[in-house]
Amino acid sequence: MAERLVGKQAPRFEMEAVLSNKQFGKVSLEENMKNDKWTVLFFYPMDFTFVCPTEIIAISERYEEFQDLDAEVIGVSTDTIHTHLAWINTDRKENGIGQLAYTLAADTNHVVSRDYGVLIEEEGIALRGLFIINPEGELMYQVVHHNNVGREVDEVLRVLQALQTGGLCPANWKPGQATL
Repeated sequence: MAERLVGKQAPRFEMEAVLSNKQFGKVSLEENMKNDKWTVLFFYPMDFTFVCPTEIIAISERYEEFQDLDAEVIGVSTDTIHTHLAWINTDRKENGIGQLAYTLAADTNHVVSRDYGVLIEEEGIALRGLFIINPEGELMYQVVHHNNVGREVDEVLRVLQALQTGGLCPANWKPGQATL
């Protein structure tokens, strides 16, 4: 039976990562919380695939909008940091992703993917899960897609803004509209 995550403290994590400057480092939820940042944590199945680069690049192209909302974006797969870096260093015309504005983390031991309920155990890869965590560490939103379907960046930004209002947002709410 799946365990509910929304409304609870998000599972804490620290992972090896390729930072936006292409250096190896670590990323953690605690660091984002310490810096009073929202966290947009998204999982994708594998580097060097077909759907993944479309959403990873789309999120990178809109990264400034996430930063304007005091949010840090972390992409995660079960690939290694070395595979991430090779993918970043591969030109987009060659199925690479080129320079990214945010961090790609490596969940090589599958702990974080398992903790967030997106690990496909028999394949050792993650589903397309996306989680929004507030600066206090509460998991506020989760959505999991089949791996054949990429995410909509506009919707992620809309939900983040809705959560940040602290109010009740009706269906089809858009930023700037009244809450209930």
